Amino acid sequence: MVQAISPLSRVLIAALASATLGAGFAAPSLAAPANPAAATNAAVPAPDAVLAVLNRANAAQIQAMRAEPIPVSTGGAVREMSSNWVSATYYVGAARLARVTNDKDTLIFLSEAAEHYNYGLRGSRSPKLMLNADEWAIGDLYEELYARRVQPGVIMPLRQRLDWSIPHLTRTPIPQHLVWWWSDALFMGPPVLARMSVLTGDKAYLDAMDKQWWRTFARLYDPDESLYFRDERFIERRDDKGRKLFWSRGNGWVMAGMARVLESMPADYGSRQRYVSTFQAMARRVAGLQRADGLWASSLMQPDLFPEAETSGSAFFVYALAWGINHGVLDRATYLPHVTKGWAALEAQVLPNGMIGAVQKTGDQPVPTASTDIGPYGTGAFLLAGLEVMNLGKPSTALPMAEPAQDAPEFIVATTPTPALPRTVQGSSEEIARHAVEMKAVAALAYDPLIEGPGLSPATVPPAAPGQPIPPKMIYRMAPPPAGQDKPRATVRYAPERLDDILWENDRTAHRIYGPALEAAEPPSTSGIDAWGKSVRYPFMTRQLRTGDQHAYHGEGIDYYNVGTFRGAGGLGVWDSGKLWVSRNWKSYKILKDGPDAASFKVDYAPWQVGAPETKNGRKVWESRTFTLPTGTNFTRLVSTFQSDRKGPLTVAVGITKKPTAKSPGTLDVDKAKGVITFWDVTDPDKGTMGLALLVDPGQIVDVVETDSDWLVLLKVDPGKPFVYYMGAAWDKGLDFHSKAEWEAYVQAQKPSFAPAK
Repeated sequence: MVQAISPLSRVLIAALASATLGAGFAAPSLAAPANPAAATNAAVPAPDAVLAVLNRANAAQIQAMRAEPIPVSTGGAVREMSSNWVSATYYVGAARLARVTNDKDTLIFLSEAAEHYNYGLRGSRSPKLMLNADEWAIGDLYEELYARRVQPGVIMPLRQRLDWSIPHLTRTPIPQHLVWWWSDALFMGPPVLARMSVLTGDKAYLDAMDKQWWRTFARLYDPDESLYFRDERFIERRDDKGRKLFWSRGNGWVMAGMARVLESMPADYGSRQRYVSTFQAMARRVAGLQRADGLWASSLMQPDLFPEAETSGSAFFVYALAWGINHGVLDRATYLPHVTKGWAALEAQVLPNGMIGAVQKTGDQPVPTASTDIGPYGTGAFLLAGLEVMNLGKPSTALPMAEPAQDAPEFIVATTPTPALPRTVQGSSEEIARHAVEMKAVAALAYDPLIEGPGLSPATVPPAAPGQPIPPKMIYRMAPPPAGQDKPRATVRYAPERLDDILWENDRTAHRIYGPALEAAEPPSTSGIDAWGKSVRYPFMTRQLRTGDQHAYHGEGIDYYNVGTFRGAGGLGVWDSGKLWVSRNWKSYKILKDGPDAASFKVDYAPWQVGAPETKNGRKVWESRTFTLPTGTNFTRLVSTFQSDRKGPLTVAVGITKKPTAKSPGTLDVDKAKGVITFWDVTDPDKGTMGLALLVDPGQIVDVVETDSDWLVLLKVDPGKPFVYYMGAAWDKGLDFHSKAEWEAYVQAQKPSFAPAK
């Protein structure tokens, strides 16, 4: 018979153990893990093979959750997408996997979950529920999205909940009942608080977490076994052999929670060593309890009562031990054999559909588990374990860990769910087009705190520097770019939010072409090329579009060049029988290089008719074109390849719109001998003047002609053979050219290469 220990005595013993560990003394003698002398480089799984398993499990989990109807109340949801701990544990693992893969479908799914719950937390019905750490677990998802996107509303509800909770977490004297009264809570709540301190710079969250953590430690930690009881109900419980009940997953929650807290905790934080020492003591004990098959029994001290496989607790242990190795907290030679053995055992439980099986059902203690039992929390633990196993071959990483880098604006757009159109405008192309126009107009009318908010620059035009032009009038100044995005670079972006525009710019000039969504919304649209004025060296087009009024000046540039349905700044078509035959907007695209030294992309145009079909010259043509804009130049290099359903050369026309900003045409200068065409537009009294230029191979020139809308340089082109031309643009209120003479001198000084392969 085992003598019972009073709760008060247990608190005193645990507190003494904690103080001893924190003071740097040796931990109590524990059973040594098996194979301590195993080779340091025990067979480490190949990272690519592990990643393939993780990607398959992740895809299967997303598919399974999307297949389930989303419940209105998520408290009891165990398979569906929800905001409770069941799904939130999966979100933790999936978010870490997405850091490695940048998989758009995963990030879209995680964003869908966050958007569905409006970045909120359950438990608002009562203060007691508001403090329930299970409801905080989804906060890690919101913090992850905030770190990657820096959108303040993403963590606002979470931060409000945590602010309200701090007085309860730190209440003195210690109340009879704890806020975190069960071991699972140490995975759900503390990492969210610790991370909030990193994201906000407010140490109060970390301090509150620390105070409540050690209160829970004092109640539930058994210093004799270096394990946690699930809650106080189990402290005195013994089986008929006198064995204590330590739940595998309950201790897995704790070790995984400690690892995540240490990732955010400053290296000089006062109690950090207590966490490290406790983690090391638990790791030593857990390693010694690993079964021969590589897994851990659901009840750690009663393996004979639960001989079946169970993966949720085991996955957390593999994660924690591998994490400890990877961050220099645990000895590699001692623990690597346990990790590799455990990972192999976990992989053996992967079901044919890719999901991890043998996941004990939700509950508070060990129960029998079937090999086909699954759960999102099991997948989350499996993903965390695999990600650490992937890193075993790398040098250890110092703590704390940095938050993920902020995503590029175009990637944020690509991984943000697009809301479905309202049912009132679905089905009719006319209604869809009208809705798009309405949304565009509304966006231009709404107040935007990022642009006009308190503390931002007033909407006044600063005095021009000596020798510089006076900027255009400004209604409001655009918010400055985020930190790190204010450096010169070339960039290209597909902008689905702007009806499939493709934007490209460098440190001197900016352009865009139009896509299929605009053609559907505003037929017939155009395949011409747009040119923007630019007065900064860093990218600005995406932020200019987000003002809702890109045609106005907001301090960095302006889009006032009117392409219409014409050729714009270097668009082309085929000249036949005295008429220009042009394509519709691009059909497909591929970004080849997104900076920093050059932006490059390729577009394909669907076949279009040239000449009347009934005539002998009638034919179909189609085109592929590559655009490349390096830094330090105003010229984009274009490589075009035409194909045709008939043999024989084509006359391709490359054009410049005659009246892009005014009712009268600008000035065109042609140097056929050099293949140089320059254009200087009519000056707008406020917005200034745009300059354009084309550089073509003189040997290809057939003629230069004029239509009502465009000047066209005609080139002889053979289908199937690529040809090269350059288009350039400048703005006299920008940084480089302030007169027609300066622009023309720059254009004449160019030395283009017309060889297709450069």
